Amino acid sequence: MKSLATLLTAALLACASLSAMAAEGAPATQAKLPDLAKGEASYTAVCAACHGADGNSGAPANPKLAQQHPEYLVKQLQEFKNDKRKDPVMKGFASALSEDDMRNIAWWLASKKTKTGFAKEKDLVTMGERIYRGGIADRQIPACAGCHSPNGAGIPAQYPRLGGQHADYTDKQLRAFRDGARGNSSQMHQVAAKLNDREIKAVSDYIAGLR
Repeated sequence: MKSLATLLTAALLACASLSAMAAEGAPATQAKLPDLAKGEASYTAVCAACHGADGNSGAPANPKLAQQHPEYLVKQLQEFKNDKRKDPVMKGFASALSEDDMRNIAWWLASKKTKTGFAKEKDLVTMGERIYRGGIADRQIPACAGCHSPNGAGIPAQYPRLGGQHADYTDKQLRAFRDGARGNSSQMHQVAAKLNDREIKAVSDYIAGLR
């Protein structure tokens, strides 16, 4: 009987221990889920002045962030914070964010719909479309659509959404990739390094009109 009592006591203690562990683990599991309400609050406080109340920046120099793949946004914020992507303004903002803040903001932005744009450079639209959809074979420049999809929607967790992005912003980023000022994508550096200013302007303008 004493032996049975001992076994029962041990079993009860084990169950109690497992229950405590499960209880401790539950909040951690839940914390990994993005909190959209907190994301909106953090975004409004930190990001909205430059990127618009709903992630649709009205300033051509500042990117639209609405409907962007959240994994991509988190990666960029992390790289602003650790200087892999150098930008003194964005480093200041990103450094104030925790990993949870970044994830909450990114998933909230992904839930907002991006506003469509339009191409303005009529004399360059044909060149921009040709580069985006077919690349430039004789210079081994791949089609942008191969990674960013024909309509600019990108591929979740791999390649960012481009469709509707401000041409000025895209132009600046392609030049930065080309010239080495932006060094957080060797793949984009290799592509942009083969483009001249007119080609960058053309493809950036074409991207602005994708939807």
